[in-house]
Parts: sequence; C-alpha cells; structure tokens
Amino acid sequence: MERQEIKAKLKEILSLTDADSGLLEGELDEGLRLREDCGFSSVGMLYTVIGIEEMFGIRFDSVGLGSFVTVGDVVDFIGEKTK
Repeated sequence: MERQEIKAKLKEILSLTDADSGLLEGELDEGLRLREDCGFSSVGMLYTVIGIEEMFGIRFDSVGLGSFVTVGDVVDFIGEKTK
C-alpha cells in the first residue's frame, strides 16, 4: 500500500477521534507528534488503534499506539504490516 493511501486512510480515522481537527486540514503531516501536537488522550489513542486495526486489517500485537511518537511512525508501521 502506498504511503499517500495510508496517510489518507489514517487521516480519516484521526478525524473520528479526539485529535485536534485543525491539524488535520490539508495533507497529514508525518512530523506531527501524536500526544503533543494532535492532543490525543488515552481514550483517543485506544479508538485510533481500533480504527487502524479495522481499516487496515492489521493487529498491534505486542505494540500499542503509545509506542509511536509521530504520525510518520504510525504510517511506517502500517506500511510494514500491509506489505
């Protein structure tokens, strides 16, 4: 799956969580930090993990979204899992 496609789907998921919607305008910036820049709460992180698992058909087996710092980290993980 191409990076742009992953980012578009991830942006869709983030728009349904408690991420700061102002940060999601335009193209999703891979440098955004999940907690500091996007303003995720623990509950928002959980909903995001569930959304990613359902949208991409992958599992966060031994790693949680809290293991990632930036949006780019999440895109890399999804890219590896969907090869």
